Amino acid sequence: MRIIKKSLVVLLIILVIAQFFGPDKNEGELSSIDAFLTETNPPEDVKLILKEACYDCHSNVTQYPWYNNITPVNYWLASHVKDGKKHFNISNWEGNSIKRKDHKFDELIEMMEEKEMPLASYTWTHTEAKLNEAQIEAVVNWAKLVRIKYSLEKKPE
Repeated sequence: MRIIKKSLVVLLIILVIAQFFGPDKNEGELSSIDAFLTETNPPEDVKLILKEACYDCHSNVTQYPWYNNITPVNYWLASHVKDGKKHFNISNWEGNSIKRKDHKFDELIEMMEEKEMPLASYTWTHTEAKLNEAQIEAVVNWAKLVRIKYSLEKKPE
């Protein structure tokens, strides 16, 4: 019993010390998404959906919840944000080729149609990000229009 108590005390001390450390936050300027919005021209309803369901993990404009101040939760969230930005980062939109942008929108359509985005783990705490069928359809229709635009801009190979 004594070993268990000592182990618990050591674990508690480690957890308390860990609260003073954490990953870097992903807090960029809202203007970092301007190029994406200008180029893809989403309608107002889609802009709202993007803001509520996508920006936190797919841009440099992450709004962190209060529980992001708790270690190890903050590391888990940082990992999600980093992974999300690796796959689709609208803050770095300008530097991508038309071919890459088109591919990203193809993936976006697939993920939305398969209801793989937004992640269930995100919508548990961000209920505003739970999308209904009409919202999914609006995003998919917009994304398909953007892909048509990109197909017209592609250079022949």
